[in-house]
Amino acid sequence: MWKKAGVILAALTLVIGVLAGCGSNSNSKSSKSGSSSKKIVLKFAAQNDSTPATKAVIAAFNKQSKKYQVKWVQMTNDSAQMHDQLLTSLSSGSSEYDIMSMDVVWGGEFAGAGYLVPIDKKMMDANLTKDQFNAGSMASGNYEGKQYTLPFFPDLGILYYRSDIVSKEDAAKLESGDYTYKELGDMAAKYAGKNGTTNGFVYQSKQYEGLTVNVTEFTNHYKDIKGGLETMYQFTKAAWAPKDLLNYMEQQTLDSFAQGKSVFARNWPYQYGTIKTGGEGVKVDIKNVGIAPLPNGGAVGGWLLGINKNSKHVEGAWEFVKFVAGKKGQKIMSTKGGYLPGYNDLLNDPDVQKQNKMLTMPGFQKALKTTIARPVSAKYSKVSDTIQIAAHKYLSTGQNLDDAVKTIQDATGK
Repeated sequence: MWKKAGVILAALTLVIGVLAGCGSNSNSKSSKSGSSSKKIVLKFAAQNDSTPATKAVIAAFNKQSKKYQVKWVQMTNDSAQMHDQLLTSLSSGSSEYDIMSMDVVWGGEFAGAGYLVPIDKKMMDANLTKDQFNAGSMASGNYEGKQYTLPFFPDLGILYYRSDIVSKEDAAKLESGDYTYKELGDMAAKYAGKNGTTNGFVYQSKQYEGLTVNVTEFTNHYKDIKGGLETMYQFTKAAWAPKDLLNYMEQQTLDSFAQGKSVFARNWPYQYGTIKTGGEGVKVDIKNVGIAPLPNGGAVGGWLLGINKNSKHVEGAWEFVKFVAGKKGQKIMSTKGGYLPGYNDLLNDPDVQKQNKMLTMPGFQKALKTTIARPVSAKYSKVSDTIQIAAHKYLSTGQNLDDAVKTIQDATGK
């Protein structure tokens, strides 16, 4: 009986095994078939976006891509925290992020540490050239002769002036960009006091990152460090300068100009929107605000796109970077979010200009084409701190100019 039961049990086991095998093969084929239709997921580490732009550009890429699907890993809007979070991941050799949004000053640091994929050959294969993109953004992602990034969205320093005070002849000169800081200083002296103003020209001169930006501009990207510092000192001591100019940051600059105290101001594009919106403290009519490029070009701000060297899907990551930084992607970023385009052909696009009035201004368009980069270094924070300390010490005392020049030369490698 036990023998018979054993035979029956063996037979049942065989049948079940065959059926299970069939089921397994079927599932296996189904799974294989299903996986072949699935897209490869790419992770994009980027800051939160209060506009629909980033979400829209990702959706547009995913819709047109047959092979890849990008998922947005939303990071903090605190730049320092985001920097540290990315650095922790990259330094561990992690592949958790395929593509990254980076502040312009991180480009050299991350490239120098070996965390980014160089894209020169990829650009050449895609028939992309550097002059198609914002110059300062491209320079910010170029480390030791190799390109590592494309623009996500640029920002830049520009000159604001009171068009109801400055003569048409001087305004035309400013908007052409064909003038010097000395000529700007002469205009500041000429117009200060007109229409209730007290200051000629205001800018960021406190010991912080904004001072590094302004030193970059005054020295023509460190081509003339001595001349640039001397001019800054002369401006600091000028009769038309506010007494506390060495404590000026962006907010003090904005307040001085928006409240009608200054004829000229160096600041970022957000100042235009703030004045246009109006509100408490804004006394200047937006119709009386002109925009021009700075004498040596405005230092670029904004964000870059780079590829994690440890990504398991570098080609897919490049496809996404190429799309977002290209004409289609940048148009989405500009029209959906009001961001400045990093792709130069869009500067004259009617849809883009409709979203940003500044893009219709000749002076602003000129400024966008003449941007410059802050020092590109694997140790940018240290370099910037050195520039700030040396420059502010000289501007505060007017002493030891040669020491300040040498310190900055050594820090920047100029």
